[in-house]
Amino acid sequence: MTESEKSPPLWRQLQVTVDVLLAVEAGKSGSTVMETVAPELRAGVQALAFHGWRQWGRARALRGALAKRAPPAQADAMLCLALALMWDPSIAPYDEFTMVNQTVEAAKRTAAMKAQANFINACLRRFIREREALLAHTSTSLEAQWNHPLWWIKRLQRDHPSSWQTLLAAANLHPPMTLRVNQRQISCENYLRHLQEAGIEVSAQAGARIELAQAVPVLGLPGFAHGWVSVQDGAAQLAATLLLAGSALGPDARVLDACAAPGGKTAHLLELGDARVTALEIDAQRAQKIGQTLQRLGLEAQVVCADAADTPAWWDGKAFDRILLDAPCTASGIVRRHPDIRWLRRETDLDQLAAEQRELLRALWPLLQPGGRLLFCTCSIFRVEGAEQVQAFLANNKDARLLPSPGHLLPQTAPPAPIVADNGFGDHDGFFYALFEKTSP
Repeated sequence: MTESEKSPPLWRQLQVTVDVLLAVEAGKSGSTVMETVAPELRAGVQALAFHGWRQWGRARALRGALAKRAPPAQADAMLCLALALMWDPSIAPYDEFTMVNQTVEAAKRTAAMKAQANFINACLRRFIREREALLAHTSTSLEAQWNHPLWWIKRLQRDHPSSWQTLLAAANLHPPMTLRVNQRQISCENYLRHLQEAGIEVSAQAGARIELAQAVPVLGLPGFAHGWVSVQDGAAQLAATLLLAGSALGPDARVLDACAAPGGKTAHLLELGDARVTALEIDAQRAQKIGQTLQRLGLEAQVVCADAADTPAWWDGKAFDRILLDAPCTASGIVRRHPDIRWLRRETDLDQLAAEQRELLRALWPLLQPGGRLLFCTCSIFRVEGAEQVQAFLANNKDARLLPSPGHLLPQTAPPAPIVADNGFGDHDGFFYALFEKTSP
């Protein structure tokens, strides 16, 4: 097999990447759309799309400077993608000649933008000629500087006035690959030895949490198929530890993991304790992933496909000792792993998701027995999905007591919030944690 047969041509990858970009712009998740891409194209398209999303603010500003009137949607996406891929030579995956040549080829081979091929070619060649002037002109734009929507930037300026720049810069970096050792299967010491024997270098380690110096294919991890280890960000690994801390739960204790897919936190709860765990998930396909995760790790839980807020539809009336509510949110804390999120979300989503979080808290709190604990968490760095939720919940539930909680976990420590203090502890995703205890009536 020749090299050209092994790898689809760049122009073809660009065509499919534009389709992915437009689907996200239309409101579909990048992860969901990527699953529809042909296997032979997926790796290349994902690399191009991720690069594009991380540079999209600059690319859109440059396109605005090159053409005051936007071309049709497909041609606009193709032009912006090319600009995103070539504006900064220090991170450009291809040289300028290749990028222009293959972008124009992709346009010519696409019926909907064939008529725009010459326009795209002219814009890209003008950019090369006038690069310095165009970059200087667009550098006055906050979107171009930080490659995030303006509303997102302004929200972070309000929520984190002393660290918004650090947060935006961190969101454009590549995240580390962090593992969680399944200590029911293997000790951390033994697993570290297996990593060393496999030539996989570790950059940090704390208990069962291991951070790799370089990412590796999941199936290349020693014992992954046998359930020795899972891939889970360091901040996400705090959930099970926080919820189960303080007192041992016996085999008759009941733990609820609401909104549980894909099952990483459910599995961690089972790895750390002997309680009976119920994992809820509203989406049937995502619920199947919980079962697959547990099967690989050799663990068992009751997996229920239901809306956590619709408690009459699934609850048996027996109170839970612990509840983990990893609530739906903007996912603003994980944009370095999923760079499409910043362009997928709209500012109006914040109020809608915050209302959904409040409804889940309202529905699940009565299911907790006195003395029990509920851990509320989101993978968000916006206050409306964190500290502001805590304030509202405590005001409306006099039988709730806030226990020591990390609050907003950020790449760098920010000033303490009035109720829950921020606590940065390393290279991790953005998260929020609040642990509540139900007091006796």
